[in-house]
Amino acid sequence: MLYRENGQFKTNYRSDQQIFPIRQDRIVMLMLLVLVFVVVPFTAGSYLFSAILIPVVILALAALGTNILIGYCGQISLGSGAFMAVGAYGAYNAIMRIPGMPLLGALLLGGIAAAVFGVLFGLPSLRVKGLYLAVTTLAAQFFADWMFYRVKWFTMDSPSISVAAPDLSIFGVSLESYPAKYLFCLTLLAVLALAAKNLVRGAIGREWMAIRDMDVAATVVGIRPVYAKLTAFAVSSFIIGVAGALWGFFYLGSWEPAAFGLNMSLELLFMVIIGGLGSIMGNFIGAAFMVVLPILIRLVLPALGELVGLPLGTAAAAHLELMLFGVLIVWFLIVEPHGLARLWSTGKQKLRLWPFPH
Repeated sequence: MLYRENGQFKTNYRSDQQIFPIRQDRIVMLMLLVLVFVVVPFTAGSYLFSAILIPVVILALAALGTNILIGYCGQISLGSGAFMAVGAYGAYNAIMRIPGMPLLGALLLGGIAAAVFGVLFGLPSLRVKGLYLAVTTLAAQFFADWMFYRVKWFTMDSPSISVAAPDLSIFGVSLESYPAKYLFCLTLLAVLALAAKNLVRGAIGREWMAIRDMDVAATVVGIRPVYAKLTAFAVSSFIIGVAGALWGFFYLGSWEPAAFGLNMSLELLFMVIIGGLGSIMGNFIGAAFMVVLPILIRLVLPALGELVGLPLGTAAAAHLELMLFGVLIVWFLIVEPHGLARLWSTGKQKLRLWPFPH
């Protein structure tokens, strides 16, 4: 009864096209925004910020960009880590080389650099697709690793290849504390997620999905594959590049190219698949799953070992953690191949028809 939409009438096209057309959804979203923007910053501890909240927010943004390319446009990519690296180093060089460069401007330039890099490596998508496109984006990962390791200009001639983020502030307000970092990253995530949601609901998003579903039929009805695919690469890489700059500046503090290696690309791919392809909300679920689950496994395994009388060493616990994590990912993919966001969507549909669910 709580999720019925009885009495909620749509009297114009604008109200019918709302992102949250049901009043209950709007109330829940408002409560959630109050929770994450008002309650959490004043109640969470430093461990919760550093180990869970900030990584989840930044990785959700990176997964959002990856999902635009893979989930909405159907272009398989294994180069998300490279796009994050370009964004991080682009923002770093902008803020270090341009006097008076504000933080937001540096993040924007880092995203633009990643967008240009993504479009260049997206050009092969005009001729190849599927596994072959995945290989070409994997080449972007290897090229980025070589470029940032070998070309000293990008690291300001640092002898150790490692670079450190500058002092973080915006409009004279310091962002060095954990709550400030969290709120800044969360605000960017909210803005870019809203922009992405409107994009995929608009004409360009429909073109992406048409290319994803059947590119030949999309071409026949007048959609330009060149424009659709390259804009998907540009928008996706821009968002991933901004996330990479946030990851370097606000989470790592100092980093080297290995921080954005192939493992990062695979983790983002897992987030998109587990959360749900072609779902904005799935990015948040997938990021939370990939960040929180290893921590839970790390806490539960030693307790279980002591309970059964088999204390686990550090190395054994680490190996078991990886094995259990992989098994759980496979299990989730078998149980719900369309992602955890589909479970949420199915549950909502059943609630709307309760007590007569299908």
